[in-house]
Amino acid sequence: MDDVTDASFEQDVLGADGPVVVDFWAPWCGPCKAIAPILEQLSTETARARFVKVDIDENPVVASRYSVLSIPTVMVFDGGEAKETIVGARPANHFRQSLASYL
Repeated sequence: MDDVTDASFEQDVLGADGPVVVDFWAPWCGPCKAIAPILEQLSTETARARFVKVDIDENPVVASRYSVLSIPTVMVFDGGEAKETIVGARPANHFRQSLASYL
């Protein structure tokens, strides 16, 4: 999963061809670390969606713009718009089902 910054978000996510799954996280967040392997696995199972992560401590502008108030927050962007949001640590099946139409 690639890192995306405040500076690169528009190009890497909003301007992307196809869906982009964005993991808003922070290094100190235990639940973020718990879902990281799930998202990594999902990223290897699809060629349709791109998976990226945004460290909210280092990139507060994007997190604020999309009202990320709790982490982990996973958002799907497609066509430059936020289409799906999952807040909190969830089991792999929850992510798989919620993201199925984008994968």
